[in-house]
Amino acid sequence: MKKFVMAAIGGTLAGVVLTTQIAGPLLAQDGQKAPTVYEDLDLFGDVFERIRSQYVEPVDESALIEAAINGMLSSLDPHSSYLSAQGAADMREKTRGEFGGLGIEVTQEDGWVKVVTPMDGTPADNAGIQAGDFITQVNGESLLGLTLDQAVAKMKGPVGSEIVITVVRDGVDEPFDVSIIRDTIKLTAVRTRAVGHTVVMRVSTFNDQTYPNLLDGLTKSVKELGGIDNVDGFVLDLRNNPGGLLTQAIKVSDAFLDEGEIVSTRGRNPQDGQRYNATKGDLAEGKPIVVLINGGSASASEIVAGALQDHHRAIVVGTKSFGKGSVQTVMPLRNGGAMRLTTARYYTPSGRSIQALGVSPDIVVEQPARDQTADAQDTGKPRKPRTRSEADLRGRLSNDSLTDDERAKIEKERALAEEEAKLRKEDFQLAYAIDVLKGLAVISTAR
Repeated sequence: MKKFVMAAIGGTLAGVVLTTQIAGPLLAQDGQKAPTVYEDLDLFGDVFERIRSQYVEPVDESALIEAAINGMLSSLDPHSSYLSAQGAADMREKTRGEFGGLGIEVTQEDGWVKVVTPMDGTPADNAGIQAGDFITQVNGESLLGLTLDQAVAKMKGPVGSEIVITVVRDGVDEPFDVSIIRDTIKLTAVRTRAVGHTVVMRVSTFNDQTYPNLLDGLTKSVKELGGIDNVDGFVLDLRNNPGGLLTQAIKVSDAFLDEGEIVSTRGRNPQDGQRYNATKGDLAEGKPIVVLINGGSASASEIVAGALQDHHRAIVVGTKSFGKGSVQTVMPLRNGGAMRLTTARYYTPSGRSIQALGVSPDIVVEQPARDQTADAQDTGKPRKPRTRSEADLRGRLSNDSLTDDERAKIEKERALAEEEAKLRKEDFQLAYAIDVLKGLAVISTAR
């Protein structure tokens, strides 16, 4: 049924110009409601013909029609758009996890290109591009007035070539230029590591590789820590994750839920609504979970955060998410392109829509602005004196209540705690999440 609908809609769009030629006969057949629609299509045909014949310079007819289609879609909402054949191919590459470019997820706001998030480890990320930045120029050329696809096309180019983008950032008085070297973007959807006794899963996007990466990384990290009994809990880091495939968001949510609804979608027609439920099996085996979100967490990220929050399976920490609560269906067109059309809203298990509201964290934790001067080894300030303890005093009593093995264990645990504390300077939100899990582990042990 879905393929049929896609094909039918694609045929309608691709045949817009043809339709204007047969409006007369159809008008007589379709009765009262048809004249308005077909008169408007005749108007489109008139405008098209006048542009083609009277515009000051020759025009590309196909480009005109594509621009009209894109204008029709983009007038609906910010996430509906037309994809040229090349744009559709690029999107397919992206969902497979490999594509060329700068490595930024963008949207359009008030005519300007806005960064939803830079992707981990990409040229844009390494150049310091931040979620919320506005890109106003590419190589000195303004992006105002261009469609999103046109703006993105200007940012693409041969691997190894240089691009200079002009950035407007909240809190910075003047626009500034950033030079970036284009590269092939190979996304590792999930990066997993052990921090102390916590498994941290950094999910950067939801593509075909997300759930397989998550499963593989989680299994290896748990094994590295000596088994699930040695794990305090899990951090699912969804910060600056712009979303992606709905199917992958459902799989990731299901990975930590044993039962219940994950998400529901409701379209224009009530019969088109769908509900997705969890299946038996929890990869975390009941261990506590903290989900990290921020303003760059959108769409599929919000589905996961909302599902785990509503089921009280995770504590959500960070700042309010982006608030994209709509579902887009990509429908192939006969010219090799596609249209991305908003077809439904999604709802969390409790029945709430986060459209334009976002997911609110259970614990609000802002990420402190990084002080670049603090990164320098020599800050010009005197070093903080080392504090003295009983162990530094001459003639102190020895501790004869501990064996050498017990003393070594205490020293090891202390060193580990001090190492984890350093994380607060690098990533305060992540350090906070780990501290929450450590506290929960202590309480659980005490019981």
